[in-house]
Amino acid sequence: MSATQPVSPQDVDDAAERLRAVIGPSPLQLNPRLSDTLRGEVWLKREDLQPVRSYKIRGAYNLIAQLSAADRDAGVVCASAGNHAQGLAFACQRLGVRGRVYLPGTTPRQKRDRVARLGGDAVEIRVVGNTYDEAAAAARTHSAETGATLVPAFDDPRTVAGQGTIAREILAQLADPPDVLVVPIGGGGLFAGALTYLHEHAPSVRVVGVEPAGAASMTAALAAGEPVELPEVDPFVDGAAVRKVGATTFDIARRFDAQVVTVAEGRVCVEMLDLYQSDGIIAEPAGALSSAVVDAVDIPRDATTVCLLSGGNNDVSRYADIVERALVHEGRKHYFLVEFPQEPGALRSFLDDVLGPDDDITLFEYVKRSNRETGPALVGIELGSPDDLPALLKRMDEAPPHIEPISPDSPLFGFLL
Repeated sequence: MSATQPVSPQDVDDAAERLRAVIGPSPLQLNPRLSDTLRGEVWLKREDLQPVRSYKIRGAYNLIAQLSAADRDAGVVCASAGNHAQGLAFACQRLGVRGRVYLPGTTPRQKRDRVARLGGDAVEIRVVGNTYDEAAAAARTHSAETGATLVPAFDDPRTVAGQGTIAREILAQLADPPDVLVVPIGGGGLFAGALTYLHEHAPSVRVVGVEPAGAASMTAALAAGEPVELPEVDPFVDGAAVRKVGATTFDIARRFDAQVVTVAEGRVCVEMLDLYQSDGIIAEPAGALSSAVVDAVDIPRDATTVCLLSGGNNDVSRYADIVERALVHEGRKHYFLVEFPQEPGALRSFLDDVLGPDDDITLFEYVKRSNRETGPALVGIELGSPDDLPALLKRMDEAPPHIEPISPDSPLFGFLL
């Protein structure tokens, strides 16, 4: 099947029939927090509640289920940031097919363990490189050398059709089509599948794709008129950190003049914490992309909006980093280099004269050098409110020590996050 072969709504319907025996429709839940924010109805499509905790099961199973007996005997292979690998592992176990999975080294341990549990003896795991694209290159090499069928995470019409079954379910679950559907974009398979199905069955639905700002590969492709490789990718939103979108998915996005927006990784972290603390939902970074941007997409009041919560495979050890990024994004966490005088009481003066009543020191690293009159310290301060920053900076200007703010754009900041 050609990589640029079109995908039809009938392909999506056929995929839904194949999936019917192995997974049920994921819940569509009204979210009061987001609904109050937009003053309309905001529903969450809970793909995090699938057996593999993400929507990736749909495309992987739909592709493998269509293989001939000879192709099944030769086995399958895929590259993945974690979720697609789980879908392939699930499909291999159900269909009795041998598989190999290539994961980048940045894949969280939780996702690796889930792949192993779902695949069991049917799936072999290999960790290669630090990006999805390095893992994808290794998967292509293995396919060429062994004859195993490559199961793309997004750039195959069968994968796209499988992911498109989500849009089909949403139309069946709501009395009327939603006004807006917001979906995350990594390589674009889900986005392309939703666009394909809704263009025919509910053309009034506005489909918005969301990419992390540090991996905006579809945005770059649409601007260039073709898929292009990003020079750098921020791997934080690991489920959507794709350097280059697929030819199939790009063609569909361009054909339907799709709307694509980006969202800062820090804003994603804020939304992950809101989902957890307010809604009791554990979302991975890619899973929170759509709801993170819903208040910035110019949605009319009283509209019905569906946000796809695409995955819940989040490693609990990442939450410290998530909280830190959220605080920085909200303007509540700041870092400074402080030249303290080498004399008794210098730190006490700083605490008394500079810090406000709701400010808290969260990091203090001080290097004393006896042959100098001052000693540098790296100080992290968490504010009670972002509005407290101007007053803090004013007090710093008036204080005796030389104090230099560290901008989030500074290379030094990269060592803090």
